Amino acid sequence: MPSLLLRQREISDCFPVYMATNIIKELEAARAKVAALEESLQSDLKQKLAGLPAEYGFTDLKAFIKALKSASGRGTKGKASQGKKGKRARITPEVKAQVKELVGQEKTGAQIAKQLGISLPSVQNIKKELGLVQARKKK
Repeated sequence: MPSLLLRQREISDCFPVYMATNIIKELEAARAKVAALEESLQSDLKQKLAGLPAEYGFTDLKAFIKALKSASGRGTKGKASQGKKGKRARITPEVKAQVKELVGQEKTGAQIAKQLGISLPSVQNIKKELGLVQARKKK
């Protein structure tokens, strides 16, 4: 009898290892199935996306993308969406004189920038250059 008990103990000791091995195999099979499904999904998605321009009556992808951007209100930024090409403003001595004159009329920096067609930081730099700004008081 002792040998039978010893044999049963050996079997029961091996049982958790056997279960763990089976679980690992099932997990690997499930992972393989998920990977195959993801690949299939990617393939289907790619195929459906490729057919969208024709489905909506566009002859090429470029025209379709342009229409999408236009419909979403995105795709162009800033001044380009207004049809203007962004151009760097030339700060001439005349512009500086106009800034000085408008500061004397107590116009705000934003008002000056808009009136002269230059940026607010440019107005601030001109005012600083001309000594029209007071230094901050130190605490």
